[in-house]
Amino acid sequence: MGDSLVINSTPTEVRVAYLSNGLPLEVYVERRADRGVVGNIYRGRVVRVLPGMQAAFVDVGLERTAFLYVNDALPRAPSQGQDGEEGGETENGAGPNAPAAKTIEDDGGRGFRSAPLANIGDVLKQGQEIVVQVQKEPIGTKGARLTRHVTIPGRHLVYMPFSEHLGVSRRIEDPVERQRLRDAVSGVADGSGFIVRTAAEGEPVERLSREALLLRQMWIEIENRGKSGATPRLIFADLDLVLRATRDLFTDEVERVVVDDGDDHRRIREFVQSFWPGAETRVELYDSPEPLFDHFGIEVEIERALERRVWLKSGGYIVIDQAEALTVVDVNSGRFVGKSSLEDTITQINLEAVKEIVYQVRLRNVGGIIIIDFIDMVAASNREKVLGALQEALRHDKAKTTIVRMSEIGLVEMTRKRVRDSLGHMLTESCPYCKGRAFVKSPQTVANEVLRAIARALARAPAPSVLVNMEPSIADYLYESETADIERIEDKYRTRIIPVAREGYHREHYEIVRMPGGRHE
Repeated sequence: MGDSLVINSTPTEVRVAYLSNGLPLEVYVERRADRGVVGNIYRGRVVRVLPGMQAAFVDVGLERTAFLYVNDALPRAPSQGQDGEEGGETENGAGPNAPAAKTIEDDGGRGFRSAPLANIGDVLKQGQEIVVQVQKEPIGTKGARLTRHVTIPGRHLVYMPFSEHLGVSRRIEDPVERQRLRDAVSGVADGSGFIVRTAAEGEPVERLSREALLLRQMWIEIENRGKSGATPRLIFADLDLVLRATRDLFTDEVERVVVDDGDDHRRIREFVQSFWPGAETRVELYDSPEPLFDHFGIEVEIERALERRVWLKSGGYIVIDQAEALTVVDVNSGRFVGKSSLEDTITQINLEAVKEIVYQVRLRNVGGIIIIDFIDMVAASNREKVLGALQEALRHDKAKTTIVRMSEIGLVEMTRKRVRDSLGHMLTESCPYCKGRAFVKSPQTVANEVLRAIARALARAPAPSVLVNMEPSIADYLYESETADIERIEDKYRTRIIPVAREGYHREHYEIVRMPGGRHE
């Protein structure tokens, strides 16, 4: 079964799923009222320069000020390796929500690098107006990350107006084809830079030259728009998710694109026809009564991706706990008892867990530091087997990952590049009841807090009687388990305590009200 691109459109949101062997590997969501900003180009104003952080805050008109590191504020400088050994493809090729702005991974000194680190105060001044591009979405409490290394992504090429570098995607491995593509873009570079994307493999020179000229003309128009007008303001918006996904994910491996909206179906066919004539026949309009994501089993997988515990087919399970910058994955044997030795059973569970962990990491778009706690294995050969399986599974992940060797107790540390919010952060919010803590105080704990608060209030200002409004389970606990403590306080302060159950109260919320009346005898 080949890969598929499934696009579900509604008046309020667009969802895109990339399927391989019938399973969604990546899911992208864009709310029409809250479109992403990665790839957008702004004219912004520097509002604060921070020498201690070697960064600056820039107002580009978003909800929070964005930040710009010094290396992203400096011009790109060619490295010494201009002999054709390039770095990787633009990260925009990793998915429609990946940044267009950061174009080259360092390749051991080949390709090109930023100029040497300078002092941010020598590069930017407060109040200065600059043209910047968003390379990372605002995530959590952090504002968007910016760069002045503007890139304009196309289907086959990425144009870099401020660089002279000519690069070819690492995923194009044939040296003859790499040289052909390099020669093709060098003829139209004219002092600017290009990255040849994976989709360009096998494309005729004429098509690449035409796209290069279109991208250069697009930049001229953007540059002219940025020279006049108010600041801050948006001067270029990237394509919407429907067309970005088509541009970045519709490759030779994708057998079909299935979309359930007629207007989007028409737009996609016209867009594909403009750069890949004939491929528009692989764009299908879905018109069955069953919802599109239900038909392909995507809704079920999205629900699993929001669960903390994910069961394995053997009966084992993994637990995924995600914080802002750290995710911990715990592997457990669960109901699986194995058939031979304990070591073999543990190794089998860990190997099964590897596949599910990598699948969940990609589907959930987990980024930052990831700690995997495999079940302890005694044999070093088994630890190496599990680590090798993890490295092999991650080889197909488009996001950059770095793995530290497994420790003797089965811990693996790894990092995965994060360029957008995870699926969980996109689709959920902190629980208003527990306020994101994932727990609430027990009835016993709250009941004891209530009694201490009553004693403090009466010590400050005695009252004939005290009415306490509280959540029903706390009132029940006080009546059933704390009568002795209530009587002790009543006798000490010569008062009467009246617990009152209030529906709709948060478990940890209570109110103490002094009431008039006769003194307790």
